[in-house]
Amino acid sequence: MSKELTSPQNPKIKQLVRLKDRKQRDETGFFLIEGFREIQRAQLGGVHFETLFICPDLFLGSNEPALIQKIGVETFTLPTHLFEKISYRDRPDGLIAIAHQMQKTLKDLRPKNDPPLYVVAEAIEKPGNLGTILRSSDAVGADGVIVCDRCTDIYNPNVVRASVGTLFTLPVLEAKGAEAFLWLKDRKIQVVAATPSATMEYTDADLSGPVAIVVGTEQLGLSDRWMHAADIRVKIPMRGIADSLNVAMATTLLLYEALRQRKHRL
Repeated sequence: MSKELTSPQNPKIKQLVRLKDRKQRDETGFFLIEGFREIQRAQLGGVHFETLFICPDLFLGSNEPALIQKIGVETFTLPTHLFEKISYRDRPDGLIAIAHQMQKTLKDLRPKNDPPLYVVAEAIEKPGNLGTILRSSDAVGADGVIVCDRCTDIYNPNVVRASVGTLFTLPVLEAKGAEAFLWLKDRKIQVVAATPSATMEYTDADLSGPVAIVVGTEQLGLSDRWMHAADIRVKIPMRGIADSLNVAMATTLLLYEALRQRKHRL
């Protein structure tokens, strides 16, 4: 049975709003998921929900009640004006959840591919880019994404949104760079560094074996640790005046080249 909330001063509403702040997410271990598709994929991915906020007047279809029943947590119904106020979307669809963060570590990574394919995203600054990297990684069936030395946490609402819920169905975790590097080396996974300063184009590199594609910050690129330790350094050819691509776009190109080579190998 859903309870009605009408005041923005209600403690439940205040808790939700505070979780838009990274400090609150880090301190409480909770985060926000908004949208039918994202919440549905979180439910399929085994996410532990805490609270659900709904606005039936904003539902886009007829499948929402079944999803709400499956989740089975404390649910609050909000009027349209209040839901739109707390939403972080331009066009909310009437569903926001508070959920427990998934505390995964490198020990939780279990490759499903042979050979495995990973992505290491170092200090990505923009949530939209990180979310898109997750989406592309899911699209090619990568074995996991390791977010190192984070600037943007993986539970930022805009990462969740840009990933279209693949955050919950793809192994994603945060780790320190040194820890991630040793983990890859111990498993004989080649480190592929993407950098405009490389001499080899990415289509000429052998990406068909066990590899981790490592990409860095939008402004500065990869740190010296990853650059110097890389087994393979590749670049994406640039024929115009720009000297590099958006980090999410570059990651997508490299991932699909790895997928193409694996398909050809089979």
